Amino acid sequence: MRRFFYLLRLSGQSAWNRRGTLALVVFSVALSTALLLGIERVRGQARESFRQSVSGTDLVVGARGSPLQLMLYAIFHLGGATSEISWDSARRIAERSEVAWSIPLALGDSHQGYPVVATTPAFFQRYSYRRGESLRFAQGEPFRDLYDLVVGAEAAKNLGYRPGSVLTLAHGSGAGKLAEHTDKPFAVTGVLRPTGTPVDRSLYISLEAMEAIHLDWQGGAPVPGFQVRADQARKFNLEPKRVTALLLGLKNRGRVFALQRQVNDYPGEALMGVMPGVAMDQLWTMIGAGERVLLLVSLLVTVTGLMGLAAAILAGLGERRRELAILRSAGAGPLDIVLLLACEGLLLMSCGILAGTAALALLIAGLGPVLADRYGIALYLSPPVAREWAILGGILLAGFLAGLIPAFRAYRLSLADGLTVST
Repeated sequence: MRRFFYLLRLSGQSAWNRRGTLALVVFSVALSTALLLGIERVRGQARESFRQSVSGTDLVVGARGSPLQLMLYAIFHLGGATSEISWDSARRIAERSEVAWSIPLALGDSHQGYPVVATTPAFFQRYSYRRGESLRFAQGEPFRDLYDLVVGAEAAKNLGYRPGSVLTLAHGSGAGKLAEHTDKPFAVTGVLRPTGTPVDRSLYISLEAMEAIHLDWQGGAPVPGFQVRADQARKFNLEPKRVTALLLGLKNRGRVFALQRQVNDYPGEALMGVMPGVAMDQLWTMIGAGERVLLLVSLLVTVTGLMGLAAAILAGLGERRRELAILRSAGAGPLDIVLLLACEGLLLMSCGILAGTAALALLIAGLGPVLADRYGIALYLSPPVAREWAILGGILLAGFLAGLIPAFRAYRLSLADGLTVST
C-alpha cells in the first residue's frame, strides 16, 4: 500500500510537470462528467418535479378517456379536455365517506397565454406539491368576491401584476386573437409564492366567476343581442354546471383502488379515476426513448474524453522513455511502470470528475431558479444519489482502464531502448 501511494505521488509530480498539456485532458473529462451527470440530474429531478406537482392528491377524477391526457390538461394545463364531468357527479363523489377533501377544477379560458383555472378556496388550503409543501401567498390573500383573482408567481412576475391590478380574461386558449370578457374585469387579490409547478403559470378564479363571465355566451361565442353586465351577473344562480376534473384526498390511502373502481363504474356518467403516480409513470415510459438518446450522446462525449486521456498519455511516452528507463534502472519493475501510468490516468480522471461535479453544482445554483421559473423544472443542489454515485464510479473506473492502454505500451518498452541516445 505504501508503494502504491508512493507511485501515486510520483505520478502526480510527473503530471504537474506536464500540466499545460494535461490541463486540456482534465477539461475534457470535466466537461464529459458535467454533461453526463447533468443529464442524469435533470432527468431524475424533472421526473420527480412532475410527479410531485400533485404530491398530496390521491385520485384525479375526470371524463372517461385517456388518463394521461386528463393529467396533462388538469394538472399541467397542456392540450385540451375532450369532455367534462357534471357538477352533480363531482359533488356526489366529493361527499363520499372515504373522501377527506376535494378540489374541483374548471379550465378553458386564458389571459395573455396563461391558463385560467376556476376552483374553490379549498385549492389554496389543500393543494400540496413537492414534499407535502402547501401553497403560500407572497402578497395578498385568496379570492373572496365574485371578480377576485389570484395569480401564480411566474405569471405575476412576467405580467407585472400585484394586488389591486385589474385585468380581463380571454375566452379559450392557444395562439391567435381570442375574444375577451371585457365587460367583466377582475381585480388581483393575491400573488402566490413560487412553487416550481404549473401553479406558477396560472391564474385562479372561483367557479362562480367562471359561470358569471359565460352567462351571455353560448357555443363558444357571445349571444347576439344579449348581454349580462357584471353587476347583474351577481343576481343569477352561479352554481357550476360542469367541471374539468376533481382532485381527491382520501382519509385512508389504502382505499384508493376501491374508490377508483367505483368511479370507473359510476352509474349514469362515463367517468374515470386516475392515480397521479401511475399516469406519470406512463408519461415517462412514452418519453423514455428521448432520455436514452440524451444519455447515449453524453456517453459518447465521455468516451471521447477517455480516448483523449489515453491519447495524451500515449503521445507523451516518446518524450518519457528516458524517464521510465531511469525508473527501471533505479529498481522499478515492469509492474511499477504499469501502476505509475495507471495512477496518472486515475489522478487525471479524479481531477476531471471533481472539476466537472463542481462546475455542475455552479450551473445548478445559477440556472436552477431560471429553469424553475420558465419551465417548472425544480433543480436543487443535493448530494449525489445512488445512480449518480454509480455514474461517477463508472467514469473513474473507465478512466483507470483507459490509462492501462499506455501503461501496457510502456511495459513493452525495453530498458535498452529507453537509454539509447539517438544520433
